[in-house]
Amino acid sequence: MATEYDAILFVSFGGPEGPDDVIPFLENVLRGRNVPRERLLEVAEHYNHFGGVSPINDQCRELIAALETELQANDIHVPIKWGNRNWHPMMADTMADIKASGAKRILAFVTSGFSCYSGCRQYREDVYKAQDECDANDIEVHKIRVFFNHPDFVAVNAENVGRAIDEVADGDRSSVNVAFTAHSIPDTMASTSDYVKQLSESCRLVAAELGLSENQWELVYQSRSGRPQDPWLEPDICDHIESLHGQGVRKLVVSPIGFLSDHMEVMYDLDDEALQKCRELGVAMARAATPGTHPRFVSMIRKLIQERMQQVTPECIGQFPANHDVCPQDCCPAPPRRPPGAGRPGGGPPASGRPGGAPTAS
Repeated sequence: MATEYDAILFVSFGGPEGPDDVIPFLENVLRGRNVPRERLLEVAEHYNHFGGVSPINDQCRELIAALETELQANDIHVPIKWGNRNWHPMMADTMADIKASGAKRILAFVTSGFSCYSGCRQYREDVYKAQDECDANDIEVHKIRVFFNHPDFVAVNAENVGRAIDEVADGDRSSVNVAFTAHSIPDTMASTSDYVKQLSESCRLVAAELGLSENQWELVYQSRSGRPQDPWLEPDICDHIESLHGQGVRKLVVSPIGFLSDHMEVMYDLDDEALQKCRELGVAMARAATPGTHPRFVSMIRKLIQERMQQVTPECIGQFPANHDVCPQDCCPAPPRRPPGAGRPGGGPPASGRPGGAPTAS
């Protein structure tokens, strides 16, 4: 049976859109965390390096516009509402707007393609909190499944990586190594989710489509934060570049497969720091594009919406089935370091009308 939805909720992280926004934005990001002020100011310099503007909000606007056109072209007439975790439009304001519209059932797409607490369950908590704040607990929210093994997601990344390989190959593709990057997370968070498994499968599928040998690519990480003594996923991209250089590699493609658009962490950690490291070592580097508004990526989002609205058979490739629509009660729990009682265990009690299928960022 088809399922009717009154709106699509587009959920993202948010970012500052001017110098005056940077500190308030970072305070939102770090709220509830014991992060020294000097660390906040250090991160602020990353944004100030680019005029205090993160590109993520404009990229969201562009993707929403492209998706609106795609939905209309496929006779799907549902409005898109956009809410962020950390900057305007804030999720609570968006939820209030949804409530005022009279919507009763919405479908959430989150701009994060892999499962972990910060990219999955925490977004559910954001939506729950927004519903509480504007007395919108009567609205039913469903989430769109993860798409790490969707053929369109793989194809778009393979196309972008292949184009970057050609930039540096000089006619010899076998001489090029590929570093797939994703945001590092604490080991305690990684151990409670399928983050690494999903990322590894996406990388494997892209590499296979391009015919890369096993020793031509590796999954590495970037954008580590937190205390130095706490273990996070490694190796870091810059450490990996040094290791490859020591092995004689002189041509490298960096593919930010864990990111959907060229936002701040891609620009600073890859286009600035990683590129500078390569230049210091004499390694030719090309950075592969993220999916952004690639037509096939936009059509993938439309297909994911149709899966839920029209009961279309889920598309997936590789060694794992299509991921669940309804998150299990123990999906992507908070790392042990978080204080007891933070968030809603199991995605909210059934009595709240919030099944495990509430929105995730996976």
